[in-house]
Amino acid sequence: MRAREDIRGLAGPEKAAILMLALTDEHASRLFSILDDEEIRELSTTMASLGTVSSNLVERLFQEFAEQLSATGSLVGSFESTERLLGKVLGEERVGGIMEEIRGPSGRTMWDKLANVNELVLANYLKNEYPQTAAVVLSKIKSDHSSRVLASLPENFAMEVVMRMLHMGAVQKDVVDDVEKTLRTEFMANLARTQQRDSHEMMAEIFSSLDRDTEERFLTMLEERNQDASEKIRSLMFTFEDLGKLDPSGVQTLLRNVGNDILSLALKGASESLRELFFNNMSERAGKILREDMESLGPVRLADVDEAQLEMILITKDLAEKGDIVISEGKAEDELIY
Repeated sequence: MRAREDIRGLAGPEKAAILMLALTDEHASRLFSILDDEEIRELSTTMASLGTVSSNLVERLFQEFAEQLSATGSLVGSFESTERLLGKVLGEERVGGIMEEIRGPSGRTMWDKLANVNELVLANYLKNEYPQTAAVVLSKIKSDHSSRVLASLPENFAMEVVMRMLHMGAVQKDVVDDVEKTLRTEFMANLARTQQRDSHEMMAEIFSSLDRDTEERFLTMLEERNQDASEKIRSLMFTFEDLGKLDPSGVQTLLRNVGNDILSLALKGASESLRELFFNNMSERAGKILREDMESLGPVRLADVDEAQLEMILITKDLAEKGDIVISEGKAEDELIY
């Protein structure tokens, strides 16, 4: 990995992080002691993801602070160096909380965190462990997540895991503690270093929350500058018509969480097939009331329709994050049973 060289691209928190790493533990500890939790969290997050910084950049940065540190060597910002510095001035519990938030995934316990790890990523890790270890892990996480992980494991290994789970009985606490410690020190630490959110996914999520005109304007301008990026973002965006990918159970769950005022306005601008999907998952009486509500609205502003559809998109995403519904990509292998 190439060392960072350009001082012009450094943001304020990055400059502060480099400064902290360049100081001795004693001096850095004094600075940390007078920062509040939010400042420590922001600075620690930046330090942990800084990577390698060249000595030339460090020198130029210190010159910017009117100090000459020409003998400073290259720096490597890491989780270990950040945690070591925090440990000088903060209690173990406070340091642990800050570092866990930096490392992610989120969750109060290790098993909560595993619930936020993609099944393919977890399966790829477990397939190199002992079947007994995998059995303990799958017995501790939620059954729906466990089943997806199991299905992603090599067939022979998966059967070994199943057999051990069938004959496992009560697992001794020290065994669970050992597995949890291994997950924390090996799997989660490595996952945090390698897992970075795809920038196209991030922009697709942001664009999906824009109104229709603004969204199209940004995408059109982006297409003029970078057609590949524009096409990739479009393919990743979740639109109102993507609600058609929900299965009947998902549609019914969504209907229970959306008010009729929002639903009637949103469906005014929907395709006929999407309208029918919702009507087919309602009782005859509820469907009749909704049709009457839609007719009584008369002509509506496109901006109001967009706002209602965006509200339904946000509710859908929230339900998906909670695990109440699953949004498939329309492929056969994505079909799930609830």
